[in-house]
Amino acid sequence: YAKEEVNSSECENMAGRKKMSEEFEANAMDSLVDMPLATIDIKDDCGITDVPQVNLERSEENEYKDQIKKKKKKYKDYQPNYFLSIPITNKEVTKGIKILQNAVIQQDKRLAKAMTGDGSFHITLLVMKLNDDEVNIGIDALLELKPFIEEILQGKHLILPFEGVDTFRNQVGFVKLAEGDHMNPLLEIAEAAKRTFQEKGILAGESRSFKPHLTFMKLSQVPWLRKVGVKKIDPKFYEKFISHRFGEEMLHRIDLCSMLKKKQSNGYYHCESSIVIGDKNGGEPDDAELVKLSKRLVENAVLKAVQQYLEETQNKHKPGDGSTVKTEEADRNGTDNDNRK
Repeated sequence: YAKEEVNSSECENMAGRKKMSEEFEANAMDSLVDMPLATIDIKDDCGITDVPQVNLERSEENEYKDQIKKKKKKYKDYQPNYFLSIPITNKEVTKGIKILQNAVIQQDKRLAKAMTGDGSFHITLLVMKLNDDEVNIGIDALLELKPFIEEILQGKHLILPFEGVDTFRNQVGFVKLAEGDHMNPLLEIAEAAKRTFQEKGILAGESRSFKPHLTFMKLSQVPWLRKVGVKKIDPKFYEKFISHRFGEEMLHRIDLCSMLKKKQSNGYYHCESSIVIGDKNGGEPDDAELVKLSKRLVENAVLKAVQQYLEETQNKHKPGDGSTVKTEEADRNGTDNDNRK
């Protein structure tokens, strides 16, 4: 019995020591939590992250909410006034669109004013907001975009086929870009454009996903249509063109255009700058390149003339160069000749 009592006493002592040890560790852990940099110490040394992790998650959540608020405030007054345009110049495509437009107008002549002008056909690659001081930044971004596009295309031509007609909420009529292998590189180019302009600090892009299309009519261009009962584009107007093939356009140029400035004489938008992608006609320069070249030639000629005039003016007033003497001699000779006459 004595032996059993001793063993029982030892067990009680061991249990007591274990309990005291557990209480000590618990108190020590509580004190660690209250210490500065507890998050780092507990996470790294003990692997216990329950208490400080809550604070960390709250901190990250608050920071995320602050970023969202700042972004919303930044885009609150976001009204795009510039865009990147892929112009549609293939006469087969433009002719097909004109036939479509005329077919719609024949069914409702009031829609004539809602049609997109002949020279304005394009695909919008990216929209943005630029003030007067940011236009040059936008031009720089466009120039920086060119090598990214060339890397995406790897020397290949990007052919854009158009087939069928659809609308956005029965308010905007557009010719659809057909599905195919061309879609992925075009989407990559649009994403590269968005990234390039945003990295320059430019408000660019939209919240909705990029959906390439070719607008041929827009009811919002004619506000009085709603007053006379035309509130939507009737699908029967374009039902014959649902599967119509309009032709193909090869990507050869991207323009930085203004939505608000006066359009060009050919109906196309005011263009701030352009980049040429590949060779469209075996190396022949396109219209935009010819215009830019002409401007440079004129500017260089004017600059040269001004410099020449300034040099001549300065030389006339330089002492000791003989110009004054020559002028006086010429004046005397002229006077002598007059006297002789």
